[in-house]
Amino acid sequence: MSMTQTATESFLASVRDAAIRAGVFGAIEMVGPMLRCAAPAAAAEAWYRLRREEGRWWVELVTPDRWLSESVESDLMHYGDPIEELIEEELVNLGGRAGRPQVQHFRSEDLLYTFRTPLDGDPPSEESASRLLLAYEAAFRELGDIEADEEE
Repeated sequence: MSMTQTATESFLASVRDAAIRAGVFGAIEMVGPMLRCAAPAAAAEAWYRLRREEGRWWVELVTPDRWLSESVESDLMHYGDPIEELIEEELVNLGGRAGRPQVQHFRSEDLLYTFRTPLDGDPPSEESASRLLLAYEAAFRELGDIEADEEE
């Protein structure tokens, strides 16, 4: 059973409010049936998103900038930590339970370099969606040029 438009808006508004309270994002906006939160210090445009696709809810990090995506990939290869492990650590730090999230990485049809993780449930709980969004931000902030040096 999928959510009605009103239920979707309420769900996204609740997660938006949690994102605002966290104070770690740049611009935060609801765009249709999607919440997007800017990575404020990234070297290029990058957005954390919560949206529904393929019958599931997803938390994503997207960027149109190939160089930015490659900087994240390079750090993951250099340090050897799987992104799933980094996100799991952040989820636990945020009060969630241990369990490795599935992370897909690809270039989407709309030409965005995408990292994404599905959420359980339709709808997922507002708490789990907020926690995963914040875990994504905390894990990716430390990678590549998602948080560019001020000198750059």
